[in-house]
Amino acid sequence: MELHLTRDAHQFATLAGPLLAARIELNVHATVLSQVLDGAHPEPPPLFAYGVGNLGRVTFAALRTPPWPMLACAIDAPAPRELVRLWLAEDPDLPGVTGEPMLAGAISTAWEELTGRAARRRMAAAMHALSEVTGPPRPAAGALRIAATSDRDLLVGWEEAFVAEAGAGVRGQAERTIDRRLASGMQLVWDDRGPVSTLALTAPIAGVTRIAAVYTPPELRNHGYAGSLVAAASRRALAAGASRCMLFTDLANPTSNRLYASLGYRRIGDWEDRSFDRGA
Repeated sequence: MELHLTRDAHQFATLAGPLLAARIELNVHATVLSQVLDGAHPEPPPLFAYGVGNLGRVTFAALRTPPWPMLACAIDAPAPRELVRLWLAEDPDLPGVTGEPMLAGAISTAWEELTGRAARRRMAAAMHALSEVTGPPRPAAGALRIAATSDRDLLVGWEEAFVAEAGAGVRGQAERTIDRRLASGMQLVWDDRGPVSTLALTAPIAGVTRIAAVYTPPELRNHGYAGSLVAAASRRALAAGASRCMLFTDLANPTSNRLYASLGYRRIGDWEDRSFDRGA
């Protein structure tokens, strides 16, 4: 396999875009690339890698939009040490890798061998998808609506709390993240005499819309808000033309896994988030 690194998002999209759009498991990668092409994440500049197999097709792709970790995917994986060696020459501050477990583990091990520092699995997750909503089993009072700019400060605080509680995402990015979602109309709330729960939607890619960052403050839980919100948001996405919805769950959280299964989501794969100890 020939490995190439580039800072040119359009070149990467032309070469690796078909791979990223081909599988629902790669929706995160495709969504981030779409955001970059739309002007998001300009600084620090993103870095991309792609591997060309024997038949001249791209069978490996990776990208990173600092300060987030590397997102990697492969049909055929390159030699992990060669990938990490090339990557660190361009991006020595790599904080981790995210992707399907076997590939994430191989990259993580190569990083440990080349740097002499430790890596750890920060989260083991499952990917779920549905094409028809079957719930919620316990409908909540209230209704779905698009978040408004007047909700911004509340949502920034909730995003910070979500990142801290879920161990997902990157701290210090809440304002940037919420502003992007509000501008695109992709931040939704469940409103019961005021916002009580929230989530984000991604724009459909290859017919797939992803639900992310589902959060209900602790004092408002156990009222069915999150289930009703996810069910209504999923129906909204399907009615708008998506063929499927997907989301991720932390395997250490049985409550969320049961909840989404009750709405019709079915597990389609696994995912890992590994972080790297970069020293002082």
